[in-house]
Amino acid sequence: MLSVLDIFRIGIGPSSSHTVGPMRIAHAFVKALAKSGKIERVARVAVELQGSLALTGVGHGTVDATILGLMGFQPETTDPDAAARAIAGLKRSSQLALGDHAITFDPATDIDLAGQIIPDLHPNGMRLRALDAEGTVLLERTYYSTGGGFVASEAQLKRKPKGDRVSTGAQVPHDFNSAEELLAISDHTGLSIDAVVLANEDAMRQRSKTEAGLDAIAEAMESCIERGLVQRGTLPGGLKVQRRAPDLWDKLSANRGSNEREQLFDWLNCFAMAVNEENAAGGRVVTAPTNGAAGIIPAVMRFYCLDADEKPCRDNRRKFLLTAGAIGLLYKQRASISGAEMGCQGEVGVACSMAAGGLAAVWGGTPAQIACAAEIGMEHNLGLTCDPVGGLVQVPCIERNAIGAVKAVNAARLALHRTEAETCVSLDQVIETMRQTGLDMSSKYKETSQGGLAVNVIEC
Repeated sequence: MLSVLDIFRIGIGPSSSHTVGPMRIAHAFVKALAKSGKIERVARVAVELQGSLALTGVGHGTVDATILGLMGFQPETTDPDAAARAIAGLKRSSQLALGDHAITFDPATDIDLAGQIIPDLHPNGMRLRALDAEGTVLLERTYYSTGGGFVASEAQLKRKPKGDRVSTGAQVPHDFNSAEELLAISDHTGLSIDAVVLANEDAMRQRSKTEAGLDAIAEAMESCIERGLVQRGTLPGGLKVQRRAPDLWDKLSANRGSNEREQLFDWLNCFAMAVNEENAAGGRVVTAPTNGAAGIIPAVMRFYCLDADEKPCRDNRRKFLLTAGAIGLLYKQRASISGAEMGCQGEVGVACSMAAGGLAAVWGGTPAQIACAAEIGMEHNLGLTCDPVGGLVQVPCIERNAIGAVKAVNAARLALHRTEAETCVSLDQVIETMRQTGLDMSSKYKETSQGGLAVNVIEC
């Protein structure tokens, strides 16, 4: 099993697959170079960004992320201001440090945006080569950014699972590869879904470390919201999109006692947009399960995981994240969370499904009701396209997270009013439907900016 701490990762915006993934890939390539003992002979590094990484790479920050990874930056620890200074320094000097070894590097010639190459294994392909002064290739590797910050080598993607099972990660006491298996484990053991997941996490590390990891994720989500509520101005990229969360926050804060029913939407909208405006600006966010969908889970968790004094409740937040993480693992293992592979149903749709299940758990739902909430959250996002205007994670991405947060709450409410006998569509069925829909969807609508709003909206 993968860990829920793999599903929720702290990184930087604007894209988990196009920013976080390439940074990890470039960093891994330099490590492989150092291990080979050939790094001192390197005179040039050439990078080929393929498919979606090239088509929306500029707007998604892929070029800069690749450079930062080569410099040794990692998403979890990168300070956006330090990263900006490093990029500015490269532009001035054309010198890039591979560890202690400096080479001349020009992004215009050393990074090839090969959008015409659509790899068969995954649309987010990335080929890196290190060459010596005579042009001899010292090391060549091909990697893929598979969504949510996950990366894989060519060999890993070509490796076929044994039978019907996906074998990844650690051996755990409650191995599940489907929602049906997860519900059966819960029924057999009497454990809640979050307790099943926590027992599995115990096989990977001490419980105190898991709990500390969950708390750190929750705090990072909260910090992102807080920063997004006070940062004003225009988002980078040329669309001239104005940050809206701070103004909405001011209005809500000035009228907290309002009994207007629709104000629930405003709170969720505000928190979700705060996160995704931060993401669009390249700030620190948590992949949940991706950066493009990073606002939904924090918004729902902030509004509902409170104690009697309306302060963040640690136990509720842990239950929420463990349950949502279990649902995210199912999508990751049985389908995909990559917008370039599934469209936005694989990002916002999955986040909505995860948040719905997590909230149903916090509200005391049974495992069956939790699975039902997750199913509803995805069922009404099926076919959702990924068509970012200008290749930027702004339009329609920011508002789409706000809509997704509201939809997740409604999905949880609907599920709690249902009995198991009234459920016609299972979570496994909707995950498989999402996978098939993603495979059938035209590549124009899968994070390439070649169709949909991306071509019909020239400027905002």
